[in-house]
Amino acid sequence: MNNAGKLSHASLQQAAQWYVRLQDQQLCAQEQQHWQTWLGQNPEHRAAWCYVERVSQRFALLVEESHSASRALRSSRRQTLKTLLVVCSGTALAWGAWRNTALPRLVGGWSADYATASGETREALLADGSHLWLNTLSAVDVRFNSHQRLLYLRFGEALIETAKEEGRPFLVETQQGRMRALGTRFSALQDGDTTMLNVFEGRVEVCTAANQQVRIIEAGQQVTFTAETFHHAAPASVNHQAWSRGVLLADNLPLGKLIAELNRYRPGHLGCDPAVAQLPVMGSFPLLDSDRALHLLEAALPVSVEKLMPWWVIVGPKKPSA
Repeated sequence: MNNAGKLSHASLQQAAQWYVRLQDQQLCAQEQQHWQTWLGQNPEHRAAWCYVERVSQRFALLVEESHSASRALRSSRRQTLKTLLVVCSGTALAWGAWRNTALPRLVGGWSADYATASGETREALLADGSHLWLNTLSAVDVRFNSHQRLLYLRFGEALIETAKEEGRPFLVETQQGRMRALGTRFSALQDGDTTMLNVFEGRVEVCTAANQQVRIIEAGQQVTFTAETFHHAAPASVNHQAWSRGVLLADNLPLGKLIAELNRYRPGHLGCDPAVAQLPVMGSFPLLDSDRALHLLEAALPVSVEKLMPWWVIVGPKKPSA
């Protein structure tokens, strides 16, 4: 889904409009030829078309199948996986499209101790009394023993509020390193080859996986690190714990960034026209009800929401009244 960020808004919109037109069974051969001409004009058109097809396939599978799959996650993971594989083998969904959707992560989360699907968050009370919140499309394993309390974050984001316990350190591990809580509330986000840590209370000791670099991150700080080194120190972001309450906070946040965040919590494509992407946004928005969030944006800003298809929504300049 992130591939859309490399494509122009114009190309994406043209591809989506062509997709709508090609659904018309009465489309004449001349129009079909015009589409082929547009497709071959430059590589970006073809990439945009592939993206639209992937979004369509993802939406169909996630909405029609994955809602029931998510409910079955806790009761019948093996049967759900079998059902999904049958669905996929009976469609034209190729591996190239499969690996560019959220589905590999969804499947990868089925064997995890705690997991969420796209657009879902989850709260859990762990055996030691610690609290765990999982953000959308995340998975974590719990590995507690007599010597340590370890969470392994497979992917996505977790917010943790640790319970005090002498003698058993609380650790969170990702592919990039290990974080040791020093009496704290913090979030860890694994994204690709980086982990982002936000510390809200207490302190967290971080040790990178490859070369064992160690740094202590204080409350109110954020750091991004790879397996080799630390990057991007910054103030902690309140949004990395506000999501646990289903809230997205905006304090002069550019509209384009807000829309990109909302897009993570809904199936399909939610985009922003560059003409309004820099509009500053203030307020509190519901993450798990993006339609309501879009309605609030329409009421507060000179923007309009266009639904070209149920799974293709664009926020653009407000259209003049008829």
